[in-house]
Amino acid sequence: MEDCLFCKIIKGEIPSTKVYEDESVYAFKDINPLAPVHILVVPKEHIGSAAEITAENSAVVSKIFEAAAKIAKDQGIAGDGFRIVTNCGENGCQSVHHLHFHILGGRKLGVEMG
Repeated sequence: MEDCLFCKIIKGEIPSTKVYEDESVYAFKDINPLAPVHILVVPKEHIGSAAEITAENSAVVSKIFEAAAKIAKDQGIAGDGFRIVTNCGENGCQSVHHLHFHILGGRKLGVEMG
């Protein structure tokens, strides 16, 4: 997608603070963090949201979760716990229409989810 914010970040057209990258996944610090650790993990392939996961592209989700586990360890939040969240569609408050997962941690998180 030519106008996708996250595609531009992955290509290096928009700066980000990268914390992880491999052949399938790119992860960077959120510019408006909601917790001491707030990292976005995105597939390099453009997938609009979780609603667009298919048998053909679902393998990237396991790659994202493998990366998330490594990132949580590297950030020092794996032992105390963390949250992984994805928003999907308008009612789910998805603001960038490129599949992404938020890793949140570094403090006790509230239980409210909506």
